[in-house]
Amino acid sequence: MIGRSPTTALRRHRDGGAPARPRRLIAVSIALLALVLLSAASLYLGSRLVPPATVSRILLDAATDLGSGQSASQRAEALGIAVQDYSAIIDLRLPRTVIAVAAGAALGLAGALMQVLTRNPLAEPGILGVNAGAAFTVVLAIVLLGVSSPLVFVAASLVGAFLATLAVFMIGTLGAGAISPERLTLAGVALGAVLAGLTSAFRLSNPREYSILLVWESGDLSQRGWETALPALPVVAIGVVLALLLAGPMNTLGLGEDMAASLGANVQRTRVLMVLAITLLAGSATALAGPIVFLGLMAPHVARWIVGPDQTRLLPLAALLSAVIMVLADVIARLVRWPGEVPVGIISALLGAPVLIILVRRRRASGL
Repeated sequence: MIGRSPTTALRRHRDGGAPARPRRLIAVSIALLALVLLSAASLYLGSRLVPPATVSRILLDAATDLGSGQSASQRAEALGIAVQDYSAIIDLRLPRTVIAVAAGAALGLAGALMQVLTRNPLAEPGILGVNAGAAFTVVLAIVLLGVSSPLVFVAASLVGAFLATLAVFMIGTLGAGAISPERLTLAGVALGAVLAGLTSAFRLSNPREYSILLVWESGDLSQRGWETALPALPVVAIGVVLALLLAGPMNTLGLGEDMAASLGANVQRTRVLMVLAITLLAGSATALAGPIVFLGLMAPHVARWIVGPDQTRLLPLAALLSAVIMVLADVIARLVRWPGEVPVGIISALLGAPVLIILVRRRRASGL
């Protein structure tokens, strides 16, 4: 055992000593292939029938003429195709696919961090009240200010996520000094319940705005374009980088607080950064796609079942799997009522519930 770190020893012990690299590479390769194929399906399928050859020409033209500054009508005229077809691909399907991938990956990472932070295998991003805070501020913007701009939704969602996290920290650490996962969990659940009740009260008291709230809360991606994606994508990127950088410290934290501290790890700083990453990821995902359930709970379980509890392996795979499920749900949402659509939040719940029931019954999948 000389030369092996305690984290490596723990990893080998939990994996039963079997080499996990081939299994991880196979899982990541399959997930990447599935994500590419589903993203292609997302671009080629929709309520408007656009020939596949036309879609390919539009995408190739968009990739080779970045920054040209020409409008959709000008590019469509140059290609000799209908402007409606060009706009359907570039202004609707492409940003929608990007949003599904980004929101899915963010929710998968947030869920994995949430489960380690709270030491609860059934935890998900909403347990800290982040989703509830984001939803509440969006509702306030709609009901009180009468706004319907996706850019305002993004800003309000991120502000609500940060304020909810700050409130949970203040409540969870009040009079205790150190950060406790148990107190953070209880504070997050309590705050989330209060904000969810207030959100329902505002919604029911303003029937005129109910349709807007219903569309946003159901996770409908059909109305989301580049004006929604561009402001939130940098926040997602920061959250993803921070989460991946925390993989090593999270493994050390898994050895126990006393052992982690004896190895020189700053336990409290790691937890603060984990909460910050969860806030960035869950807040931006809520801004992009609305409150989506089960993804942040299901994807980390599937990843843990495949590659074990090592966070350096689990986090990237959880992000990929969650993105795959999100894009799959969005594609199904377009087809089940074609040419109409079903909100992707409903499809993700229908996909996630049975899979989660199967996974939590497996001892290995549910253990941290």
